[in-house]
Amino acid sequence: MNSFPQLEEKINNAKSLDFGDVISASIDLFKQVWLKGFLAILFLMVGGFVIAFTFSLIGLAPENYLFENGFEMESFLTFYSANALYSVPQSILASTLTIAFLSAFYRICKNHVLGKDEGDDYFYFFKKEYFSKVFMLGLIYTGISTLAQLLFFIPYIYVLVPLSYFSIIFANNPNLTEGEIVKASFKLGNKKWLLTFGAMFVTGILAMLGILACVVGLFFTISLAYLPVFFIYKEVVGFEEINEIDQIGMGDESNY
Repeated sequence: MNSFPQLEEKINNAKSLDFGDVISASIDLFKQVWLKGFLAILFLMVGGFVIAFTFSLIGLAPENYLFENGFEMESFLTFYSANALYSVPQSILASTLTIAFLSAFYRICKNHVLGKDEGDDYFYFFKKEYFSKVFMLGLIYTGISTLAQLLFFIPYIYVLVPLSYFSIIFANNPNLTEGEIVKASFKLGNKKWLLTFGAMFVTGILAMLGILACVVGLFFTISLAYLPVFFIYKEVVGFEEINEIDQIGMGDESNY
């Protein structure tokens, strides 16, 4: 774990990364953890379905009447803005689940890379010592993404990159406050925005090839799209950990 000043310093001093190396490393790891990724996505999809079904059952699902009377720009803008706000409660729960499961997936990937045998706990961040922070991050995530949606396309595309770092930073630094996680995510996201967006775009296209396997294959391949931020974080911050006993007396000069 890093303190926020240590994390901030590592991000500020981040080295240049090669786009091809990030893509290659993501694909290589995917070949090793595809089943773990599938299970994480499966849990996430089941949770998302339950949330959507529950909100539909109680009559709080977003409306879907956009093209009933043909396409009109005014009606489209009204529909877009209304649904962005109307779906906030559902989005908060969905974002919370996403951050929790992705954080667990990244933790599993880190243990795999480091050769640690700690078991694959997909519900690790649902524990009471973490879940309140996960929920707050889901709330913040929804607030930022909803505001960006209301400002329309370009701001929404921009914030997708910093928001994608919420889970990986939280997974490796659960000691940080919610505000520090958000600051670190935007700092790293801004620092490596173009690299992250490009890598996510390419791996996203590759992951979509799962559709060719009777659509169901997408569930097996989609986790590839989440791995570029894992490797960018690994190269910028690193996963090396120091035993707490070794930290005694080292003060603020400790390096991970």
